[in-house]
Amino acid sequence: MYINDLHILTYVVAGIIGLFVGQFIDWCNLRLPEYKKVFSRDFYKEYLKNAKPKYLLMVIVVIAYIALLYFNGLTIDTIKFMLLIPMLIIAFLVDYRLQIIPNRLTLTIFEVGLIFTFAETLLNINVGINIFVNNLLGMLVGGGIFLLITLIGGIIAGKEAMGFGDVKLMGALGLFFGWLNMILISVMAFLFAAIVSIIILISRKKKMNEYIPFGPFIVVASMIPMYLSTSNLLLILLKIFSLGTY
Repeated sequence: MYINDLHILTYVVAGIIGLFVGQFIDWCNLRLPEYKKVFSRDFYKEYLKNAKPKYLLMVIVVIAYIALLYFNGLTIDTIKFMLLIPMLIIAFLVDYRLQIIPNRLTLTIFEVGLIFTFAETLLNINVGINIFVNNLLGMLVGGGIFLLITLIGGIIAGKEAMGFGDVKLMGALGLFFGWLNMILISVMAFLFAAIVSIIILISRKKKMNEYIPFGPFIVVASMIPMYLSTSNLLLILLKIFSLGTY
């Protein structure tokens, strides 16, 4: 049986991998904020003996993996996003809980992005240079937008508008998405942040001067281009900001 030109067993394998990855994310959430090695004997000696299944994380990753296969097929983009998704989920959870994005995590995202940038460049000789330039520009645009906001916020408000962890995360993500998608991700992240902030303030769960971590909004915005083409995403945003008149 085939679904979207892929044998159903391909989806089953992706789902099984997603179950293990979902549980592994929980381990990473414990280790990375404490600056401990993720791959260590403690994983087998301590964690696996006492760990409880993290069903929600498992389900999220399984759905994300199966959806990647359905929308993108078995491509190099699917593989690189399968590696990126768990790292984004970790960034979401750690930043939401502790208001930090571990440097080790950001560096790993950067390293994986760089590896795939070179791989895609070599595999697509005819357009390889365009891919390479696009991804490098993505890194500069993603990190540059947020660095500029941080610096301007520091000058105007006398404090950081957002943490440098967000700046580094956006720079690393640029290697996965390219410059145009990074602009769209930035717009979506601020849009989501504005909506959620208004809801939180109206519900009075936080005060005006309380810090709301921005990393989770970057993560959610970054997930969308994995499943929607740049042209479709651009069209949707144009319709939103033009109130449907475009």
